[in-house]
Amino acid sequence: MMRNHKSAAPGGNSVESYTLPSAANTPEEMLIIAALKRCGGDGVPSKALHRESGVRDKDAFYQALHSLEEKAEVKIDKDHWVKLAPPAREVEAELVSLSQRFGFARPKIGEDIFIPGRDLNGAFVGDTVLLYDLQKRDRGPSGKVKRILKRGEKKLTGTMRVDPYGARVTPDGPVRYDMEVSPNKTGGAKDGDKVLIEPIQDGRGDWSQAAVTFVFGTGDRARVCADAIIERCGIPTEFPEEVLAQAEKIAGMTVTQADIDQRLDLRDEPIFTIDSADAKDLDDAVSAMKTVDGYSLGVHIADVSHYVKYNTPIDQEAFLRGTSVYFADRVIPMLPEALSNGVCSLNAGTEKLTFSALMDFDREGNMIDYRFAKTVINSKVRGVYSEVNEIFHGTASQEILDKYAPVRESLETAKELADILAKNGKGRGQMDLSSDETKFILDEDGVCVDIQPRTQGLAEELIEQLMIAANIAAAKASLAAEIPFLYRVHEKPTPDRVVELCDLLDRLSVPCKELSRGTPTAKDFAAVLERVKGTGKEAVVNQRILRTMDKARYDHRELGHFGLALGEYSHFTSPIRRYPDTSIHRILSDLVRGEDRGAIRKRYKAFAKESALESSQNEVRAVTGERDAEDCYTAEYMRQHLGEHHIGVINGVTPKGVFVKLPNNAEGFVSLSDFEGCDFEFDGEICHRDLRGGRTLMMGQELGIIIAAADVATGRIDFVPEEA
Repeated sequence: MMRNHKSAAPGGNSVESYTLPSAANTPEEMLIIAALKRCGGDGVPSKALHRESGVRDKDAFYQALHSLEEKAEVKIDKDHWVKLAPPAREVEAELVSLSQRFGFARPKIGEDIFIPGRDLNGAFVGDTVLLYDLQKRDRGPSGKVKRILKRGEKKLTGTMRVDPYGARVTPDGPVRYDMEVSPNKTGGAKDGDKVLIEPIQDGRGDWSQAAVTFVFGTGDRARVCADAIIERCGIPTEFPEEVLAQAEKIAGMTVTQADIDQRLDLRDEPIFTIDSADAKDLDDAVSAMKTVDGYSLGVHIADVSHYVKYNTPIDQEAFLRGTSVYFADRVIPMLPEALSNGVCSLNAGTEKLTFSALMDFDREGNMIDYRFAKTVINSKVRGVYSEVNEIFHGTASQEILDKYAPVRESLETAKELADILAKNGKGRGQMDLSSDETKFILDEDGVCVDIQPRTQGLAEELIEQLMIAANIAAAKASLAAEIPFLYRVHEKPTPDRVVELCDLLDRLSVPCKELSRGTPTAKDFAAVLERVKGTGKEAVVNQRILRTMDKARYDHRELGHFGLALGEYSHFTSPIRRYPDTSIHRILSDLVRGEDRGAIRKRYKAFAKESALESSQNEVRAVTGERDAEDCYTAEYMRQHLGEHHIGVINGVTPKGVFVKLPNNAEGFVSLSDFEGCDFEFDGEICHRDLRGGRTLMMGQELGIIIAAADVATGRIDFVPEEA
């Protein structure tokens, strides 16, 4: 991430040629590379390479070979001769951060590359550039912009600043300097307004000026800031007319006798949903019963692919959106509400078309059989997490008990199975990373009046475990059928990141010998997490382990899910709000109908790859927008509590101060300059030590603070130490 870079040019005298690193290779890819090295540099026919590599499976060999070609590690000519590609001397990258004197560009593979201001060649954030003169310096790689390959969209948001000296805009996000705004280009914006701006190059080619093109409103309101964030991230909010028209037509569809005749009829089964009280897009329902050998579980998912056909206007729009996006005051749905909250939603007491994962488990919770079927259900109860938690804790009222009576046996059986599955997950090394999600309470005017950490109760854990089971079954089905698919993958952390983590844990006095032995497993990481659970170091260690891991994403190849300690995993259970799930439903539907597997492979090979890539990108866009908006809502709440005293935990250390996190998840910055009479020395990573009094400010320590300032427009919160 860009914030990990120091705000100065790479220094030191060590300079060497920089070779762009490759993405982690699969075992098959490594065998191919080794074979090419043995064969010399002149190349070898692909068939001979197949024999030489030792990769037995032909499809696996060619899939790995083409993957290496995509990563520019090998070259394949028209006669199918293969040879190793020479090290890259130039690299394509996207400019992702820009300061007044330098920028950073991000290649598809490898770390961000530093570019001095004089070598930017007029490039701006979002531009795709060709870099040359790549060098490895002490603080990371550097390069120069040879030329701009593609201009990005020059659209930014920011906060207007007006003073006696003129007007300027402080941009949001990756542009890290103020831009001047001439009097005739303010668009009527006032001091403190959130604005949309168009950057302008000055006579020297620098992007030092801007014109206001739209005024969102005052930056003192988190809701206004959320509007700006949505625009900046490019999150679509309005559905095209043809999409809405098609949705209204579909919304009028009913479950016919013909639909029922073509499906497995589960309308009499004790099926129920469990969601939050305010949820409207109910896309999953469950049922469970005990069997002679163990348990039978049904996970019944809204059959979105029945209504949303491939390449229709609705499908095209859903592909572009990729996911529903959740803000404190609104939901931006992937599908029009006529579908997401209407015909697709599994509302209780109504016949609904579903796609069901039907699974059998033994008494130890091992999945011994599974199948997928197009079904029709009638959910008996619209469950609510808080109510189900009361039932499990024995505190439910008679009214609640009566409501759940039709599915009580199914509910209790589901709980019993979920407990076994959770125990098994822990046994195989599933990581229990604590969540720092926040619930925002707004008043009638949309102002944030309270923030609370989201907690996971027994009911939430039940649904999570059953959904994981269905997602595993979907991945198993695709692998068994050898058909194209989308997998939810979470790759192993790289060795260098593990070494950095171990160094940090050692300095925090957290034992971590498991991580330093060979290639650590998920179980090893889980052991470290268990060691700090309930201590002041828990949040810090959680955060650092998350940074050590690659982010989970979608891929057309099954690469495993490290965090869940699973060899196969997918996302099958939320097609109303996630396009990857819709994609999977479409592929599995053809398989369930008995279509020829060769035809399925041909039909979905390119689609699976394209959908995985687009869905991953759209997920990042959504998460970025959601988190930035949460910062603004948090600041809006904290601004109402200026001067209050609290105790938090230091969870970040920088050269200029420390970040302190409060129990309600609000995080603020404490500057070293606010500690009177102290002369701190930074150890470079986790601690400041006062050279005068010996005091330390270390990650994981508690610190008393006073809320000093909160800027809604930027989401920045400042604390001062209590003793200041």
